[in-house]
Amino acid sequence: MSEAASMFNASRAGLIIREKQPANLEFPFASLGPVTPTNEFFVRTHFPVPAIRARDWTLTVDGEVERGLVLTYDDLLRMPATTAPVLLECAGNGRAQLVPKAKGLLWDTGAVGTAEWTGVPLSVVLEKAGVKKGAVDVIFQGADKGEVDDPKSPGVVHFERSLPLAKAMRPEVLLAYRMNGKDLTPDHGFPVRAIVGGWYGMASVKWLTHVTVTATPFEGFWQSLEYAYWKRDRERPTLTAVTEVQVKAQIARPALAEAVQAGKSYRVFGAAWSGESDVAGVEVSTDAGKTWSEAPLLGDSVPFAWRLWEFPWDVPKTTGRYKVMARATDTKGHTQPEKHDSDRRTYMINFAFTVEVEVM
Repeated sequence: MSEAASMFNASRAGLIIREKQPANLEFPFASLGPVTPTNEFFVRTHFPVPAIRARDWTLTVDGEVERGLVLTYDDLLRMPATTAPVLLECAGNGRAQLVPKAKGLLWDTGAVGTAEWTGVPLSVVLEKAGVKKGAVDVIFQGADKGEVDDPKSPGVVHFERSLPLAKAMRPEVLLAYRMNGKDLTPDHGFPVRAIVGGWYGMASVKWLTHVTVTATPFEGFWQSLEYAYWKRDRERPTLTAVTEVQVKAQIARPALAEAVQAGKSYRVFGAAWSGESDVAGVEVSTDAGKTWSEAPLLGDSVPFAWRLWEFPWDVPKTTGRYKVMARATDTKGHTQPEKHDSDRRTYMINFAFTVEVEVM
């Protein structure tokens, strides 16, 4: 095995395999910390990882702009950069919790992570190109491509997603080239990827090669057929693109089926997040949702990152199985629901999960 191949495999050590080819790997959520190490950060790929050398990479900015741009990797490195912790969550995170069994990758709770990303705000590049009046959408295109069987794609398609221009110009949208202080790995989009704070991970397109500004809303394969849910307008369901991350709290410890000592104190621990809002509070139930108690939040609130929390549980002296749950509320007043909304298909899964533990 070559040194490069060895390093590439080591970067995946400890991740849970959901699919080998293309690689789809889950973070072991029980090892939760403030920042997710790169080698534990979940990996979501739709097609084989493209091999791109930084010296060969260019980013084309075109469409409804005054000045089309072709930027090199060195051009991007010379632009004003910012570093910020941003949470990414796969839109299908938690799919394994759905009953009956859902179509698609059966992510449990680990298709989520918070890393520190370094890159150039997209707004800087768009201002350099000069966005024309009347522009509405900005499309990200990745170098990854292939055919999809279900639903059937119209031949070979690149992975592409768009943002409304107003979101694209916000400071939480980056053209990122570093993750946790080091160059991106191939799995995480080397040499450059989009990072879209507050939106599900499909918007943060990896292996970015094109940014196209359009005068009409984008309705591509990954925008309208996949990563889309049913939105009802006067009871008429219409497929609508998945966008903002929904409020959610997840339990890291105790883990499923963990043995907990009766009559002792146990630290229930986890993280909570919400897309474009802050987490206002977290509650924990140790009796399957019959009663709820406030869980203290840890640290300071950071926009677009998760907030850790803990709850001191006085474990009952009576042995048996107990169901532990957590739910979050954000500053807009949204609280996690009790069950999944079927109109969301297999996306935006934020109902309060149950962790069953054995008190011994």
